Amino acid sequence: MKKLPTVLLERKTHRKQSRILIKFKYNEVLIVLMRSLKNAFWSATLKCWCIEDTAENLNLIVVLLKNKAVINSEHLQKKNLYKRQLNEIQKTLLNNFFIYLRGKRYRKSTIDTYVFFVADFIAFHTKKDLNSLDSRSVEEYLEVVFIKRKYAISTQRQFISALKLFIVFYPETMINDLELARPKRSKKLPNVLAPEDIVTILQVTKNLKHRAIIALLYSSGLRVGEVTALELSHIDIGRNQLKVVSGKGRKDRFVVLAQTFLPLLNNYLITYKPHFYFIEGPNKKRYSESSIRKFLHNSVALAGIKKHVTPHTLRHSYATHLLENGVSLRHIQELLGHSKPETTMIYTHIAKKDLLEIQSPLDAILLSLNKNANREQKFLLSGN
Repeated sequence: MKKLPTVLLERKTHRKQSRILIKFKYNEVLIVLMRSLKNAFWSATLKCWCIEDTAENLNLIVVLLKNKAVINSEHLQKKNLYKRQLNEIQKTLLNNFFIYLRGKRYRKSTIDTYVFFVADFIAFHTKKDLNSLDSRSVEEYLEVVFIKRKYAISTQRQFISALKLFIVFYPETMINDLELARPKRSKKLPNVLAPEDIVTILQVTKNLKHRAIIALLYSSGLRVGEVTALELSHIDIGRNQLKVVSGKGRKDRFVVLAQTFLPLLNNYLITYKPHFYFIEGPNKKRYSESSIRKFLHNSVALAGIKKHVTPHTLRHSYATHLLENGVSLRHIQELLGHSKPETTMIYTHIAKKDLLEIQSPLDAILLSLNKNANREQKFLLSGN
């Protein structure tokens, strides 16, 4: 067998979890091997393959690549500069903070994220007394840890939100709530697929379950977590609607069930016979969100689409296409479950219905030249 490129293993926090990064020069054989690795996924942000950082997964990688490629794991051996060393008092405080957030009925993912950041902040200042921590302590943590780890602005906003709740829970610190300003969000426009791209993705997705999930994500504009949490009892075929229970912000809402989706839905239900959830994994439990991201990535590649596409891209596409088809922003806001109309307004910057009717000044100039030309040969931009 031809020698494969060296595989570099690193450890990094990604999507709020510790991951093993698997890096190598482009090689089709290694890509096939990575796709066979359970729970591994390609990260377009990190430009490499990732998997949860566990001893079991590390062993799987070693076994998979044994006698096939050289593994460079020296970066895995490096200890984290800010490895947490919490004392019993700090651990008890964080545990009580966890209970406090749970009592406030925050989602588990939000609780885990907030406790993670506060624990990291306390561990960074582990030699200081908790009561002596002030706003400057927060700045030091941001300047050193956040910059080193290259956290995004959205992550920094989450940290500030976590800290604001923590100082309400534990007001003995000297941190001034008024000085905890969240940085402004980056005003980036989301990727949106053309309607033809949606059709192509569905066509190349041969697995019935996968096709049903992709079709539902787009046709009803659901978040990936809403699809995995969707129960069969929430599907009302008679009224052509779905009930989204406890969506983001713990809000219920109804969304449209596309007529053209019904034959696919019926075929899926007859074939897979789910018991409780619309889609179910092993042992009839909730389906994995990471699995959806993984097979969607494969379908997008098969469709020849070069854009970075996630399940949320289908939701963005749904909203944009509704706007282009004349649906009002108010109705789109209701269907998406947005609390503020400003959140929905972003799609006015993406929708191309009216923008395409605007004539470029270059077109106007050339059209005027051609119209008024006193010669048979028209002026051509592509000519000499």
